[in-house]
Amino acid sequence: MRYMMIVLLEFYPSWLALPREQRRVHAEKLQTIIASYKDRVEVRFFDAEALPGKDYTDFVVCETEDMESYHYMWEAIRDSEPYTRGYMKIKNVIMGMENAFESYEKRVLGMDERV
Repeated sequence: MRYMMIVLLEFYPSWLALPREQRRVHAEKLQTIIASYKDRVEVRFFDAEALPGKDYTDFVVCETEDMESYHYMWEAIRDSEPYTRGYMKIKNVIMGMENAFESYEKRVLGMDERV
């Protein structure tokens, strides 16, 4: 089954107070963590600070069939400096399963696949 998570993030003013060069170094380290999971978790980043959004500045869209790898990726991110130094926080996660009703109909109800 394919899962999608929209992870709402908030980057704090302490992040913006860092010189851009230092932010880039931190961002590259985060990208290295994410890249180590690229064969199991698809990740896309979106900046939302300049657009209407309550309690978040950015969001990340993750897609996977491997929830364990998704979880491990976020554990590694939470161990990273931007998170541990309080520059950012996960505010909320919106999660869904792609066409889960079809799986339920097939596996639980024994119905044929849709045509």
